[in-house]
Amino acid sequence: MARRYDSKTTIFSPEGRLYQVEYAMEAIGHAGTCLGILANDGVILAAERRNTNKLLDDVFLSDKIYKIDEDVACCVAGITSDANVLTNELRAVAQRHTLMFGEPIPCEQLVMRLCDIKQAYTQYGGKRPFGVSILYMGWDTRYGYQLYQSDPSGNYSGWKATCIGNSSAAAVSILKQEYKVGETDLHEALLLALKVMSKTLDMTKLNAEKLELATLVRKDDKTVITVLPVEEVTKLIKEHEVREADAEAAKQEGTSKKSDS
Repeated sequence: MARRYDSKTTIFSPEGRLYQVEYAMEAIGHAGTCLGILANDGVILAAERRNTNKLLDDVFLSDKIYKIDEDVACCVAGITSDANVLTNELRAVAQRHTLMFGEPIPCEQLVMRLCDIKQAYTQYGGKRPFGVSILYMGWDTRYGYQLYQSDPSGNYSGWKATCIGNSSAAAVSILKQEYKVGETDLHEALLLALKVMSKTLDMTKLNAEKLELATLVRKDDKTVITVLPVEEVTKLIKEHEVREADAEAAKQEGTSKKSDS
């Protein structure tokens, strides 16, 4: 009996669960880490780049962060082929809205439209849920800077800071402790992202080639979305390492003073 509920996307188990949706969520739990942080003067996305083969063509600036339109970008965790389908749909929805109304689509409305499609794939037979979670960063005239997360189930939520993918629980725990609401500017958000990545990724030292960072800011009444080049990421990593060394030195000095007293 269990196999029937296990293989069908449209049949609830006796406990009221849709197993295929839960399996899609589990697939995302093994994907590369992606996190987003909402700052006072912008939004940042950070992602772990797992495929760093030197033979890959460097035509593409990013393989985890996608620009949707002038005011929205997103970061994906999960099956990349599914992500390509969904990001193309996001771009089409955004362009149709601009063509019809003569203005950019509000960020939450765009997320809602895509979540309607995601939810449909959990309800109709012959389909499976998309194995992708997405973080969206955007700006609109109503709410300003925004950060959203959507799941394979079709649920979405707004966040000040969040993480999806591998080690997301540990990353969110660090963000809860370190993120200061209303006090974090863009530069501090970038350094916080590196701090979280350094403590959650399976690497002894941060490597600029294995990280992707993107920022969204407003300049001269225009939204500017930038994927940071490797050189700039390297500078941020060095600044983060200096801060961590200073914090460790201060901690040891405090410990030695306590032992002397």
